Amino acid sequence: MVIKFVISIFKWLQHNHLFKKLAGQWLMLMLIVGCATESPIPPSSERAGLPSHNLRAKYNQPYQVKGKTYHPMLSAEGYRQRGIASWYGAESGELTAMGAHFNPQNFTAAHKTLPLPCRVKVTNMDNGRSMIVAVNDRGPFHKGRLIDLSNAAAKRLGVSGIANVEVEYLEQYAGGV
Repeated sequence: MVIKFVISIFKWLQHNHLFKKLAGQWLMLMLIVGCATESPIPPSSERAGLPSHNLRAKYNQPYQVKGKTYHPMLSAEGYRQRGIASWYGAESGELTAMGAHFNPQNFTAAHKTLPLPCRVKVTNMDNGRSMIVAVNDRGPFHKGRLIDLSNAAAKRLGVSGIANVEVEYLEQYAGGV
């Protein structure tokens, strides 16, 4: 049936000089598209049940710091938590948990258990400022702290020292910070 359809199209194209040159290219395109064996991955909102992070990566495996074991989340969908934020910058140039060189001028953060990498919205509850940061590192490992912000992110949020914040998971992040 498909072959008869293609033959009828070729016959029609033989009589239509405008399409003669494009017929071969059009046919090849249709054959390639028709031969696809897998359907494309749907948009992220439709694949919420699928793993969206490299859960096998070392930075998403359980780890120990100061004798305490941390278990990174398999999924952070719906994560929203309030707590204390601090900032870090003295570690400039050191490697993050993901292996990138830490740059305190990037809008990044560290979290103990969110799957890496991801984007979160951080809201300073003391002044109402909020922004989106990329979480690409582990920490903070001080009791009672929820998130460590890079120096640049802390400045943008008006955090000097520590602040009360709300952290809301937004999405997986594929960026290079």
